[in-house]
Amino acid sequence: MRVFLFIYDICRRYIMNIRLITPEDNVAMAKILRSSLEEFGLNIPGTAYFDESTDRLYESFQKERTAYFIAEEDGKILGGAGIYPSNGLPSDTVELVKMYMSASSRGKGIGKQLMLKCIEFAKSIGYQKIYLETMPELSAAVAAYEKLGFKSLSGPLGNTGHFSCTIWMLREMA
Repeated sequence: MRVFLFIYDICRRYIMNIRLITPEDNVAMAKILRSSLEEFGLNIPGTAYFDESTDRLYESFQKERTAYFIAEEDGKILGGAGIYPSNGLPSDTVELVKMYMSASSRGKGIGKQLMLKCIEFAKSIGYQKIYLETMPELSAAVAAYEKLGFKSLSGPLGNTGHFSCTIWMLREMA
C-alpha cells in the first residue's frame, strides 16, 4: 500500500504545473483570492480583497522585474503568487504578493513550490531581499514563510496600502 501511495504522490506532483499568469487566469485567481480571505474573515478594507488590481492580475504584472506564477493541475488553477516592487521599498527589495491557494489545494506543498519559484525569480533579477505582509489569521502561511527563511519585522516597509496587515516579514537572499 505504501508503494502505491508514493507512486501516486509522484504522479500528482508531475502533473502540477507552475507557469506565468495569462489574461485568462484573472477571473479564477480573483475568485481564489477573495474566497480565501472570506474563509478567514479577512474580506475587510486594507487587504488585497479590495485592491483594484485583484481583478486584473495579468495586467498588473506586465511591468519589468515582476512576475506572477500560477499553479495548475489538469488545467485547473490551484493558486498563485507574485513578485512585485511595491511602492516605497528599497531598490534591492521586492514584495511577495497575492500568495493565495484554493482551499482544496492547501497543505500539499504547492504553495511552497510557488514561493520557491518566486524566490528563484527575485534572485535571478538581482533582488537581495523579499518582503511580505500578512495577518495572524493566516497562521499556516506564516509558518510556511518562516520555514523558507522569512523573519519577522517590527513594522512595515514601503507603502503597500494593506493597512490591515499586522505581520511583516523579510527574507534576505543567501
